[in-house]
Amino acid sequence: MDEPIEHLGRQNEVLAYFSETEKAIRASRVLAPEVVRASELCVSALRNGGKIIFCGNGGSAADAQHLAAELMGRFLIDREPLPALSLTVDTSALTAIGNDYGFDKVFSRQLRGIAQKGDVVFGLSTSGNSTNVIEAFNLARSLGLSTIGLTGQGGGKMKEISDVLIAVPHGQTNHIQEVHIAIGHLICAFVEAELCQSKQ
Repeated sequence: MDEPIEHLGRQNEVLAYFSETEKAIRASRVLAPEVVRASELCVSALRNGGKIIFCGNGGSAADAQHLAAELMGRFLIDREPLPALSLTVDTSALTAIGNDYGFDKVFSRQLRGIAQKGDVVFGLSTSGNSTNVIEAFNLARSLGLSTIGLTGQGGGKMKEISDVLIAVPHGQTNHIQEVHIAIGHLICAFVEAELCQSKQ
């Protein structure tokens, strides 16, 4: 029995979407040196008693806490936790700072309170122009922290203030975020492999 035309059309949409995601991932192969450099910064920070701090907005906020959880919990092996956190998860801090100082300060204010020299700050922004992430990066650099920008095509304003810029060569938010998670997982895998031994 033939498939209904509507059903076939939806299957074609699924295939087209996967094709675009695959295209974004393939285009991102040029970012391999930056991914390795970001991994090395994280390994160095963790070896020297630092921590990894993530921030972002919307879907990037979810990705920030996702990646922090991979390090604090576990990724591919059962091992000791690695110090990592996301500045997106404390609703009381976010709303208090946003109310008292403005939304642009929600990450930088937290960073000023908890960051120490030698930490690494990841900023996730598909445009590269998220003001609160930029504020956090400017503060991070003044405090002697390393900054890693995960952005979309071109890097936006974060291009000039990232020690390592990983700018996915695509212009559509959802596909950029899909590649961000793939890159984040790679970095987690490299960090685990370099620093951790399985508890089994």
